[in-house]
Amino acid sequence: MVIQKEKKSCGQVVEEWKEFVWNPRTHQFMGRTGTSWAFILLFYLVFYGFLTAMFTLTMWVMLQTVSDHTPKYQDRLATPGLMIRPKTENLDVIVNVSDTESWDQHVQKLNKFLEPYNDSIQAQKNDVCRPGRYYEQPDNGVLNYPKRACQFNRTQLGNCSGIGDSTHYGYSTGQPCVFIKMNRRDEDAENLGNFVMFPANGNIDLMYFPYYGKKFHVNYTQPLVAVKFLNVTPNVEVNVECRINAANIATDDERDKFAGRVAFKLRINKT
Repeated sequence: MVIQKEKKSCGQVVEEWKEFVWNPRTHQFMGRTGTSWAFILLFYLVFYGFLTAMFTLTMWVMLQTVSDHTPKYQDRLATPGLMIRPKTENLDVIVNVSDTESWDQHVQKLNKFLEPYNDSIQAQKNDVCRPGRYYEQPDNGVLNYPKRACQFNRTQLGNCSGIGDSTHYGYSTGQPCVFIKMNRRDEDAENLGNFVMFPANGNIDLMYFPYYGKKFHVNYTQPLVAVKFLNVTPNVEVNVECRINAANIATDDERDKFAGRVAFKLRINKT
């Protein structure tokens, strides 16, 4: 025997819903008394508060193991790479002395690149920035010593600084400046001709190191070496290799030809 449920009217459904939301007889709100709701809210408050505290404590403990200066884990090569400026496609520096447009783009790139290297009055007054100064981390690893490194200014680049230079870094006269630390290849030494480096002999003083990151060295500028090519054989493509020369940096690994060195081509066209 099938018992057919009596259909409820719309008014009955509304009354039942009202009674579910608030039952005046049992003083229940949505099926629970005030005490029941208080225990549930207290439980979730304690539960999520505990999760928040545990997460905060975990993050704090983890941050205590992280240095402000050196990443704990990194995939950077121990040997720094090199790059030339002006930055060109395929690392080819081609200059046509009689064609202003061929070298004006290089001049504009160098102007923009050297803007952060404008002399700082504060750096000039800082008595810490004296040649030969170098601040090493103590052997005990305690990082409570001054985080200092000198500002490298473009006046150190001599005739390649671009300051009051009517030759536009030498590009208008076929004596271009390339910002790099370099050595000549033997097979191209004759065509490369003579050159001068700024600072003298391409030496970077230790007073510009070490670098502890943007937190301590907000306006830090990487030291540069400028090379001015004086008499490159015109209309000949010359291969140039530049590398870092330092006792603690290895650049002779043939398996990685980009470790601490860079190669580019230089061509000065004259008609």
